[in-house]
Amino acid sequence: MTYTALDSEWRRYGRDFEAYLRLERGLAENSVAAYMHDFVHMASFMSEQGIAPVDVTLDDLQLLLKQFSDIELAASSQRRMIAGWRMFFHMLVVEDAIKDSPADLLDLPLRSKHLPDVLSDDEITAIQSTFDLSQPDQARNNVIVEILYGCGLRVSELVALRLSNVYADEQCLRVIGKGNKERWVPVNEHALSMLLTYIHTIRSHIMPKPGEEKYVFLNRRGTHLSRQMVFIMLQRAVDAAGIDKRVSPHSLRHSFATELVENGADLRAVQEMLGHESISTTEIYTHLTRDALRNTIEAFHPHYRKQ
Repeated sequence: MTYTALDSEWRRYGRDFEAYLRLERGLAENSVAAYMHDFVHMASFMSEQGIAPVDVTLDDLQLLLKQFSDIELAASSQRRMIAGWRMFFHMLVVEDAIKDSPADLLDLPLRSKHLPDVLSDDEITAIQSTFDLSQPDQARNNVIVEILYGCGLRVSELVALRLSNVYADEQCLRVIGKGNKERWVPVNEHALSMLLTYIHTIRSHIMPKPGEEKYVFLNRRGTHLSRQMVFIMLQRAVDAAGIDKRVSPHSLRHSFATELVENGADLRAVQEMLGHESISTTEIYTHLTRDALRNTIEAFHPHYRKQ
């Protein structure tokens, strides 16, 4: 097989993989783009080595992974890359192109323990107190902070929230998360009241642009907010509140989860509300809780103070 023919074979499998990610896995466009970016790197490497898709071995993948480790690619990026490889070779197994996936035995790099700073309830109140509620945009921003913190939504889920996703009678939001997976998230009475007030007294006076009518949160031009806009808005409010922490919209989601776990919420229930596919992702909050307990003991127990 010539190099040109081999390269064409990888491109053909790449088209199949992209369709698989979209149609069978139901992944969002940004996830598809990330996995395809990683696939192209793998295909290029394997083509240069004269290796066809059906002939890739565990050793081949480990050699490629070592290259990324050598350039100090972030562990999170390496984990995503391996996850994409596993999906690709799983597709080949399903199609009976290969018997076993060479990627299944790859060791995943350890997750980074760094998490966004957690905000206390008082700090959330301080952030919200910076908004001038007489200004429509800032009243909207106040609601956004309340929903992010009170419901634990991802910022991408918040900006994509539709009017039809608000179930006021059931006090729930229907959220479309990663991979177009649907989940139901309870919304407390206070947050729901703020949200409905925004919809009926502020949003109702905005003329949505064509195609934007379905979204809950709009800017003054009638288009739905971007993730970047929410990030900038929150950063300005954090600065105005004088909070010396690295805060992003994801910090509010972490704060939501931390409050629940520290107050005894069932981990499976927290997993469901956050939309985590694996319970192991949610378990990071039990580590945070143990750290908080340890810090408390070290601060107040007399024998710890003797050390």
